[in-house]
Amino acid sequence: MKNEAKIPVANPRTGKVDFHITPASLDDVKTECQALRARQSEWSQLTSEHRANILLKLSATIAKHKDELIAALAADTGRYGLSILETDGVAASIKRWIKTVEAMIVPYEGRSSSLPFITYAVENRPYPLVGVISPWNFPLTLALIDAVPALLAGCAVIIKPSEVTPRFAEPLRQIISEIPQLDAVLTVVDGAGETGSALVDNVDVVCFTGSVATGRKVGEQAARNFVPAFLELGGKDPAIVLESADIDRASTAILRGSIINTGQGCQSIERVYVHENQFDDFLDLLVTKAKAVTLNTPDIHSGHLGPLIFARQAEIIQSQIDDAVAKGAVVHTGGKIVNAGGLWYPPTVLSNVSHNMTVMTEETFGPVLPVMPFKDNDQAVTLANDSVFGLSASVFAADADAAIAVGRRIEAGGISINDAALTALMYEAEKNSFKLSGLGASRMGAPGLLRFFRKQSFMTNTADIFTIQQFDETISKPE
Repeated sequence: MKNEAKIPVANPRTGKVDFHITPASLDDVKTECQALRARQSEWSQLTSEHRANILLKLSATIAKHKDELIAALAADTGRYGLSILETDGVAASIKRWIKTVEAMIVPYEGRSSSLPFITYAVENRPYPLVGVISPWNFPLTLALIDAVPALLAGCAVIIKPSEVTPRFAEPLRQIISEIPQLDAVLTVVDGAGETGSALVDNVDVVCFTGSVATGRKVGEQAARNFVPAFLELGGKDPAIVLESADIDRASTAILRGSIINTGQGCQSIERVYVHENQFDDFLDLLVTKAKAVTLNTPDIHSGHLGPLIFARQAEIIQSQIDDAVAKGAVVHTGGKIVNAGGLWYPPTVLSNVSHNMTVMTEETFGPVLPVMPFKDNDQAVTLANDSVFGLSASVFAADADAAIAVGRRIEAGGISINDAALTALMYEAEKNSFKLSGLGASRMGAPGLLRFFRKQSFMTNTADIFTIQQFDETISKPE
């Protein structure tokens, strides 16, 4: 039975409510989770090749319904081109996981080094039910980024998308329904925080992507339930431009890495540190390039930057800019919300910034680039590490080895060298989140699949067994 209270959903391009969802009740979630867990046993007993073939059907069915899915994503996020990239990217991610799944999950055998007569075999056992709570900035990508490897591992999955961008869920449910074996073990439910909390109470693993504040609550709740939580949380990613760097390349990469998707990405560049000898020239280049960026209004098929998806984010961005200006920051471009029905924020370059400003310390989640000079590499590293976040970072230098040497000193999981935000473009490199940016095994690389298994060991004694008499304390009694 559904809750009666509907949740209103605003269109980010108009700012008007034009959609509603009816959240699943707590009983709905519990019942669905019980059913998924019951059906998971049959799914897990299929060969990985069989599951892979079913996931390939998902890829093909997404392609079949591509137009409906893109239209829903475009309505959710106010952007069109990135909605196409999301849809195409999901198909690519399915094929990528399938290519490597067999090599990752093979059992292994061995013999004890201390007791050679004991042999062992270690096998993978998938968790029965994985719960995914996904955010609003890349709705489809982040709904399925954990679900696909979990399904390939043999888990059942329940997804609760963000109530800010829920329109894509209905075409996704339709796609899933056309693949009966997948429909049995993959469910998408609507709802807000209460629904997400009910999900955490009824699953065996939680995958959450979102803010630190909510992630902390999810992690604490999961810990009380003794289930693992994989948390992908916020970031305040720095970029360091060393004295030897190609500043034309660096300014281009940093601009893209900061403002793509209107800066609504946890891996967005949100702080820029430039060697003092390059600072003025870099700032001029960045401002010139930022001024050339256009807003994606009124035509969804033109311009670079779409609207802010979540209206509350506009308030956060403006608050940080106002705080910075009040403390002496200089605004070179942007700096004010553009209200065109929905809310747009132009690329905003700031100088004369310091770490007593919230724009340098708190997550912005918008197209804002505060730029600060440094004297030497030690100071650059100190500034980059002066943060509660540690998701990713970028370093630019003429010599990649010199950039990597600085990158090794940065407290972050993914370091892009001579480019920005590469973790958003490739998924093979394993990384962990540092500090408050997350918890748990990497969702990239082999651990992205392996984290959905528990290890089960079979130990066989091939010789005589020990007897209790061998542990009689009188044997070792001192004379």
